[in-house]
Amino acid sequence: MPIDTKELMKHVRRIKVVTAKLVDEHIFGEYHSVFKGRGMEFDEVREYVPGDDVRSIDWNVTARMGHPYVKRFCEERELTIIFLVDISGSMIFGSGLRSKAEVAAELTSLLALSAIKNQDKVGMILFSDRIERYIPPRKGRTAAMRLVREVLAAEETRRETNLGAALQFLNKVQKRRAVVFLISDFLATGYEKELRVMARHHDLIACPISDPREQSLPNIGLLEVLNPETGDLMMVDTSSRRLLKSFQAQAAAEELARDKQFQRLKVDRLALTTDRPFVDDVRRLFHLRQHRMHRG
Repeated sequence: MPIDTKELMKHVRRIKVVTAKLVDEHIFGEYHSVFKGRGMEFDEVREYVPGDDVRSIDWNVTARMGHPYVKRFCEERELTIIFLVDISGSMIFGSGLRSKAEVAAELTSLLALSAIKNQDKVGMILFSDRIERYIPPRKGRTAAMRLVREVLAAEETRRETNLGAALQFLNKVQKRRAVVFLISDFLATGYEKELRVMARHHDLIACPISDPREQSLPNIGLLEVLNPETGDLMMVDTSSRRLLKSFQAQAAAEELARDKQFQRLKVDRLALTTDRPFVDDVRRLFHLRQHRMHRG
């Protein structure tokens, strides 16, 4: 059953208050320094003053005016930020206070508010095994909070995940280079080709969200488990040490294979879990990118 409007707005207000404070106190300065515009654009010409770089002299204007003029450039800051957000059935899961869908909404809010404060455009694609909603990039705080509402309102979508189709769709609708945050639990297969194309055309940042219970199960005897994407029920004996070891080994192997794929394609990774705050993880990512920019 979808979340009711009153409950939805309560979620949105809470996330807005929390993330707006984080943006102002912790994130915005780092966001601003990490996500640069596309380069420099011409602004105006002005008279030469001692100390100006002679390479910036505009010789055509200088010849016409009879004394030196220089070209002035300013940084073209505006970026397009796209949030590609998984709202498949598995995103509903959360063994603690927050579901993976709520973490996705909080992360979207934090980054979208930073982008809007930086005068960037924000847009979003919600997907499951199909494209559920496409919101073209727009400027303004209203645009940012709409993205949060949409993620939360779709929290209980009961569908499977098709990452490849979502990546393909974004490549079709977003022709110009964008910064893309791919927010998902990555419980899908067969999307490496589309991920490779996406990484080549856009600045792609993968944001895998997990829950501790997806890595290990508690020993509580027989446990009935529901697959939220298919509706299948199965009984699991969590007292079986062999089963628990097998479960942990498979989860670890899948995570390792996914992270190696990101490394191979040179895709940045921002890994989040439902049981702890993520602002330090975001800052670590920003510092990593900053270090790489200065080194390059």
